[in-house]
Amino acid sequence: MSLDKIGVTSNEKRGITVAGNLITDIVKNIDGYPSIGMLANISSVSKAVGGCAANTAIDLSKIDRSLQISVAGCIGEDEYGRFILSELETNAIDTGRIRRTNEAPTSFSDVMSMPSGERTFFHARGANALFCPDDIDVSGLSCSILHIGYILLLDRFDRSDDEYGTVMARFLKQVREQGIKTSIDVVSESSADYPSKIIPALKYSNYVIINEIECCNIWGINPRKEDGSLDVTAIETALRKTMDCGVEDKVIVHSKEAGFCLSRDGAFAVVPSLKIPSEEIKGSVGAGDAFCAGSLYGIYNNFSDREILEFASAAAACNLFSENAVDGMRSYPEICNLAKTYPRRDM
Repeated sequence: MSLDKIGVTSNEKRGITVAGNLITDIVKNIDGYPSIGMLANISSVSKAVGGCAANTAIDLSKIDRSLQISVAGCIGEDEYGRFILSELETNAIDTGRIRRTNEAPTSFSDVMSMPSGERTFFHARGANALFCPDDIDVSGLSCSILHIGYILLLDRFDRSDDEYGTVMARFLKQVREQGIKTSIDVVSESSADYPSKIIPALKYSNYVIINEIECCNIWGINPRKEDGSLDVTAIETALRKTMDCGVEDKVIVHSKEAGFCLSRDGAFAVVPSLKIPSEEIKGSVGAGDAFCAGSLYGIYNNFSDREILEFASAAAACNLFSENAVDGMRSYPEICNLAKTYPRRDM
């Protein structure tokens, strides 16, 4: 990856708005995940922002401080809400579209992170369950791209709509009518009805940026072979089925091993992830949002599909050097240099 794209962000562009889940993560590093009734040791505890809106926005700001970024969401009038606002404002992010409510506490997650990088979430929906399209003045948006997530974890957006299938689909259509490109993300929810909640939104999405489990779950496809390795053919099938539902520009899928991109013209790209030594990995909380931020940055600046995946995978790799969701992110030139430092996985 070359550094000749530094500074490509144009003053004529209008930045990116990130909407959706605003969460405070309480990250607890544990020595292993216990069976029911047993004990695990907690070696450290830290507090950090979490959720699509906070993570992706802060990551974008760290990648390029000149990029105009705003956040839309809902928080409670409490300590966790004030913490989120402070972290966003410290990163020069516009918080004017965040609603504050006394009806529910700020959403939070207890994140159990193991030395292997695997993590488990215990989540309280809180104020995120109250966030709805009425909280966003669509006519007042001035961004080039609106990215929203997570579908399956935004109760009022996930509701059924007689005409559009879901409230989210109706909302995305309204955003596109303003000349703004739309992008969606999904949460990995094992018990959710993926097809009914996600498929309606695809028709009104320019970009879909999700992981291999989420993409394949829409279609009842297993993304892995019996030996646990990625089934690239199955993943490509899932991407093409997703694109066929009306996605306007690109479907991008990330996994631990590789990133995949399918464009409207049918071009399919695969880029292996960077191979980071296990002893250097501190955690993987927020790695998907870091990949998403890298993808959005590449899209915003007209990178080729392969360049988007190369940059996004390097941005995700930055995340592995931190225990929380955002502290590992680096600037554009630092990410490019990181991509040169480590080899890529074998596929």
